[in-house]
Amino acid sequence: MANLADEYGTDVEIYIKALTTTIHADTSTGAPAGLHDLLEQLGLERHEYPTDAPLYIWHTVPDHLSADEQKRLANRAIPALLLAGYTVNCDPEVFDEALYQQAAHEVLTNKPKAAPQHLTPVPAPPPAPSRRAL
Repeated sequence: MANLADEYGTDVEIYIKALTTTIHADTSTGAPAGLHDLLEQLGLERHEYPTDAPLYIWHTVPDHLSADEQKRLANRAIPALLLAGYTVNCDPEVFDEALYQQAAHEVLTNKPKAAPQHLTPVPAPPPAPSRRAL
C-alpha cells in the first residue's frame, strides 16, 4: 500500500484518495502512538491493515459527515498537529485557508487538551511543487 507520508518525508499527509471523496491522513511508518491518538482525538477514524498485526495505519475523516464538514474537520486538525510538533502537508483540494486560520487562532487562544503542552517544533521539509506545505 502506498504511504504518502513516507513518500514525502512528513509525519502526516492529508489528501483525497484517488477515485473517491474520502479524505485520508496518512502517517509515516512507525509513527508514535501519540500521533495516532491525537488524530483520533481530533475526530479522524483509525484504520489498520492487516487487522491482526498492523503494518499500515491510516486515518480518515468520518464519511457520515457532509463534504463541507469533512473538509472543516481536516483543516481544523492541522494547527493542533503542527503545535504538537508534527510535519503536515495538506493537498490543495482539501486545504482551506480561512478554516485553517480560524482553527489556528482557536488552538493558540484556547490551548485544547489534545495538544501537548511542552513542544519542540519540527521544521517542515521543502514542499513538492504542486502541493500545499504547512
